[in-house]
Amino acid sequence: MFATTRRAVSRALLAILFAVVLGAMAPARATDPIKVGLSMALTGAVAPNGKQNLLALEIWRDDVNAKGGLLGRPVELVYYDDQSNPNSVPGIYTKLISVDKVDLLIGPYATNMIAPAMPVVMQANKMTIGMLGVNVNRQFNYSRYFSMVPGGDKGTLAFSRGWFEIAAAQTPKPKTVALIAADAEFGKTACDGARENAKAGGFEIVYDKSYLPGTTDMVPIVRAIQTTNPDLVFACAYPPDTVGIVRGANEIGLNTKMFGGAMIGLLATPIKVQLGPLMNGLVIMESFIPAPTLDFPGLKAMLDKYQAKAPSLGIDPLGYGFTPFAYAAGQVLAQAVEATKSLDHDKLANYIHAHKFSTVAGEIAFGKDGEWTKSRQFFTQFQGVSGNDLAQFRDTTHQVILWPPEYKTGNIIYPYQDAKKK
Repeated sequence: MFATTRRAVSRALLAILFAVVLGAMAPARATDPIKVGLSMALTGAVAPNGKQNLLALEIWRDDVNAKGGLLGRPVELVYYDDQSNPNSVPGIYTKLISVDKVDLLIGPYATNMIAPAMPVVMQANKMTIGMLGVNVNRQFNYSRYFSMVPGGDKGTLAFSRGWFEIAAAQTPKPKTVALIAADAEFGKTACDGARENAKAGGFEIVYDKSYLPGTTDMVPIVRAIQTTNPDLVFACAYPPDTVGIVRGANEIGLNTKMFGGAMIGLLATPIKVQLGPLMNGLVIMESFIPAPTLDFPGLKAMLDKYQAKAPSLGIDPLGYGFTPFAYAAGQVLAQAVEATKSLDHDKLANYIHAHKFSTVAGEIAFGKDGEWTKSRQFFTQFQGVSGNDLAQFRDTTHQVILWPPEYKTGNIIYPYQDAKKK
């Protein structure tokens, strides 16, 4: 009896194994989804931005599926929360590749999360499109990595190049600059570029210091800057310290000719609403802004869908700073798949290197390092902001694009003190 039972169990196990092998060998059916895997910061420090990216990708997925999917198959997103923690990322991408067996990869979001994903992606010979990571591939030189960030061929110099070109064009030309940076990856990297651009522009650096991450009382630091009497003040700051710097400058009455910098807190609509008129006169780096000169195909439709859903999710109600890049990452992937009629990562990477892509973030082409071949970083100035209502940030009436010239929507009010009054 027991022998019969063992034989029956053995036959059953063999049948299961045979079915699994056949399933692995069987070609994909039209009803099988194409699985796109990613990790995303849905909790933790950068979750407000990560949630915007995820919603944009979900909108992209729905748009693709409404048109029949890719290669006649529906698209499915497979994602996990990396909790804004770089240590979580390698395990997630290992699972996506080895266990979930996703067909394609996107992400992660942010430099700190992209870098630890790279060794896993490289070992598996996969391709990915990282979102808003800064110069990640300079340490890996991986041909199947692509970057969805507008710094492009200028790298970290892009975060301040336009700012110093604007300053150099003023009459009389300002002479001195103070640099202030958060002592963390983005802050240090952005101010490394600012230091180089300042020197190349012939500006004398009279103050160049960093502060500990998490510092919110910036008044003593702004006072120290003021004692050097700089013509220009360039800050490289995260969201909480951005708020502290702006409030500190207003509290002490910072007297300088041009003030602003790479203050990523001001990419977030809730912070703009919070600070309101305190931002007047600031000249800052922006990744994307809804200007008439940036009316790329599909952008308005995507933003309308995002803005209809964002309030109920408790995320940035406008989504200008991040969502175009996440949606565009999906567009690049989809266009490459449809053009090659393939999910082969080598074929896809070769195609992406060799072609231009029309996206909601504009036309994009990628260089050998996977970065954009042309930078599209913007520099804007807040002008005439009054009160703290959201509506004034829906267009560029109160945040005009100063640079680059081809996307310009207004002129700088200079010096800073004059802009504060308007």
